[in-house]
Amino acid sequence: MSQATDAATLEKILAGAAEAARPAAEATPAERAGWLTAVADALDAAAGELVPLAHAETHLPESPRLAGELKRTTFQLRLFAEVLSDGEYLGATVDHADPDWPMGPRPDIRRVKTAIGPVLVFAASNFPFAFSVAGGDTASALAAGCPVVLKAHPGHPELSAQTGSIVREALIKAGAPAALFNVIFGQEEGVTALKDPRIAAASFTGSIPGGRALFDIAVSRPRPIPFYGELGSVNPVVVTEAAIAARGEAVAKGYAGSFTLGAGQFCTKPGLLFLPEDHGLTDALRAALSGAAAQPMLNDRIASGFSAQLSKLREVPGVEVVSSSDSSSPAFTPTLLATTAKQFLEGGATVHEECFGPASLIVTYADQAELLRLLEVIEPGLTATIHGEESDVDWLRSVLPSLARIAGRLLWNDWPTGVTVSWAQQHGGPYPATTAPTTTSVGTAAIERFLRPIAWQGFPDALLPEPLQEANPWQLPRRTDGAR
Repeated sequence: MSQATDAATLEKILAGAAEAARPAAEATPAERAGWLTAVADALDAAAGELVPLAHAETHLPESPRLAGELKRTTFQLRLFAEVLSDGEYLGATVDHADPDWPMGPRPDIRRVKTAIGPVLVFAASNFPFAFSVAGGDTASALAAGCPVVLKAHPGHPELSAQTGSIVREALIKAGAPAALFNVIFGQEEGVTALKDPRIAAASFTGSIPGGRALFDIAVSRPRPIPFYGELGSVNPVVVTEAAIAARGEAVAKGYAGSFTLGAGQFCTKPGLLFLPEDHGLTDALRAALSGAAAQPMLNDRIASGFSAQLSKLREVPGVEVVSSSDSSSPAFTPTLLATTAKQFLEGGATVHEECFGPASLIVTYADQAELLRLLEVIEPGLTATIHGEESDVDWLRSVLPSLARIAGRLLWNDWPTGVTVSWAQQHGGPYPATTAPTTTSVGTAAIERFLRPIAWQGFPDALLPEPLQEANPWQLPRRTDGAR
């Protein structure tokens, strides 16, 4: 296991990140795109070494899970290189001087986004590639022109060290500042870095208690900084009577596959299934889960936490076991529980909280009014899903506003555990899903977290940054005098 970063090394890394901030921000989009592509190429070349190492530390299967996740990681890096080439992320806007402006004479004013500064990234445990050392937070921060200090997750320290070494070497060979990227180890060292005035923003993927503690530190600093935490989510699924009549068995199989995927260790795992009373899917759900093999959890701490939370859930009055097998830490078979709307409303916090692992809770509802009451009390999350039919459109119009209020991504006849990386993706939601509901940690818009706008008023052209110069030397998409 890697040792905690010593104080002298941590100081050197933080000082280096601060020194690298200006050249990183001033690098052209093409230069930064080259850096990201070089990292992607290096990680692809090291797949034969990294995937087995990830398997050894996380218990996740090499294929297709870890091999596919590494491909996702390098795809993210290359996609952000495309974002840089596109140029729209800078939001370049030019308002020429206008003596006849209705609000009075308008000066020449130009606005563009720039890198926010050194970013501290706290790596996740459940995605050792895609949300870890070279994951989406790192990719989007580097694309924005921000140095990255990566706090490694203790669940996969050797993988973190090796991945970090590959990323750092690739960046340097591609011409990036030497201190643009570094990995640090240790819980207290992460907190020390978060408190350091040279860190301008931070991101985190993990538990609600851990994320909230770090968020409180970030906003309580003498100079508070943005903290982008992805914390917890129950991800409700609503199924209508029409959907059950049309394809109930398929819904049961899909749900079982989604909540057990990766031993239930996805932030988008569907944790609540709202079914009509007398839904008739119990046998189909049991059949879908029958014979499911026990899956190991990521580590003993997560296994212990899941076991404790599941025990609390099973003890709630009115909660019954639909399907379960004997399990023992660190490997668990899926557990499906059920309760009624009335008992859910009276069951307290335990039935509302995320249970991180292969378990889910069915809640039955009598009618639309009761379903809406349920949706009013559940915690906001990352996703909300509807399985319905076209005949449900009128009935669902009253339900959708409640789902939109509590989730950042809505799904129709799909499952939330597939989170593609794309231009339109939104992976965020109201607290406790995230600490910044106006942002996303997946997709191209993730770069916006690490940029800040600056307006330049009355400057001569020679002193303006390239995106705002009259000749538009980078040929970026711009809004000029209100027109595209």
